[in-house]
Amino acid sequence: MVLQADVDLLHPPKELEKQKHKKKRLVQSPNSFFMDVKCQGCFTITTVFSHSQTVVVCSSCSAVLCQPTGGRARLTEGCSFRRKVD
Repeated sequence: MVLQADVDLLHPPKELEKQKHKKKRLVQSPNSFFMDVKCQGCFTITTVFSHSQTVVVCSSCSAVLCQPTGGRARLTEGCSFRRKVD
């Protein structure tokens, strides 16, 4: 556990920065991201927003890939994903 008095303010640890609100970090960054989701049935890759507000279905087999929740979208069981890189 890291005490607040022992933290270097110019170079804070990554795990401490990850816990902070997105606007209170040393460098502001969003919590959302785009990701490649692989369909469990036909193995087609679809790009999905992490906080999508609509149901995303596979373009080829019409299987549901993710369901919206209040914040981050919930992936269907069996679907794998990877975070897209800039």
